[in-house]
Amino acid sequence: MLGAERENVPQNRSGVRMKRTISIRPGRRIHSRRDEGMSTAEYAVGTVAAAGFAALLFKIVTSDEVRELLLGIINRALQLAG
Repeated sequence: MLGAERENVPQNRSGVRMKRTISIRPGRRIHSRRDEGMSTAEYAVGTVAAAGFAALLFKIVTSDEVRELLLGIINRALQLAG
């Protein structure tokens, strides 16, 4: 029965399933919530993960080894150009 319901879901031109709407009164519709986007908790987890990645990247880029490598690349490029 579940497979039959999935076949009846309308699709747009690219084959992506569209949202079903349920009409309760003329002019008002309720969208069924299958996967409408991220919830507040998912935003919080994503924000913490992004902040952690940014901190790690900052730590790597500001390390002495990477700083020396970047300065060496810049100095070599300036010597070749000038």
